[in-house]
Order: sequence, then structure tokens, then C-alpha cells
Amino acid sequence: MMSLGLLLIRLVIGILFIGHGAQKLFGWFGGHGLKGTGGWFESIGMKPGVSLALLAGLAELIGGILFALGLLTPLAGVIIAGTMVMAIVKVHGSNGLWATSNGYEYNLTLLVVAIGIALIGPGQYALDTFLF
Repeated sequence: MMSLGLLLIRLVIGILFIGHGAQKLFGWFGGHGLKGTGGWFESIGMKPGVSLALLAGLAELIGGILFALGLLTPLAGVIIAGTMVMAIVKVHGSNGLWATSNGYEYNLTLLVVAIGIALIGPGQYALDTFLF
């Protein structure tokens, strides 16, 4: 049952990160694509915006794919956690903890889940189990 629970966590978190990456990179799922995301990044002082949007989108997309598949899980966890650290530092941190005030509560939760899975492993229903 534990491996099934880990699979459920990895799939949901991984697929959500894939979606966020696709929003930034391709404008899918209501996203703004590289130009729109890059413009927003520049508006909050992150320059060059389009280049950083590309890096963020790739990190979310690749980290999400790896996490969902349970492939290179420690690396996937670090990639996801890194994107959440940046979200906290650059966007949500100054608003306090609670999500109701656009705080970092949700980002912290995702960060802890990603690191927790990276530390305990992806479970038996993961490519890491079959390949390593």
C-alpha cells in the first residue's frame, strides 16, 4: 500500500508540474507562454525574462515528468523544490505564510513533498525501481 500511496503522490504532483511547465513554455492550460511569462518575470525584477521563463518552464516540465515516472527521483525532487524556493523568494515570501494572502503555504507544501519523496524513494511502482 505504501508504494501505491507514493505513486499517487508522484503522479498528482508530477502532472501538475508538467502542466505549469506547459503553461510557461507553450501557453497551454491558460498559460501565457514564454513571452507573456517572460514579461511578468521582468515586471518582478527577473531579467532576462524570456530566458528565465524558459529555464523555469523546462525545470517544471522536466522535473514533473521525472517525478511522475519515478525516474531519477532525487534529482526530480531537487528540481521541483528549487522552483518552489524561487517562487517563495521572488513572489510569495513577502506575503507571509497563508495562501489566502497569496503567501507561500502551497509552495512550501510542494517543496516538502518533493524533498520527502526524494529522501524516502519513489516506491516500487517507479522506473527507478526497475532501472537501478
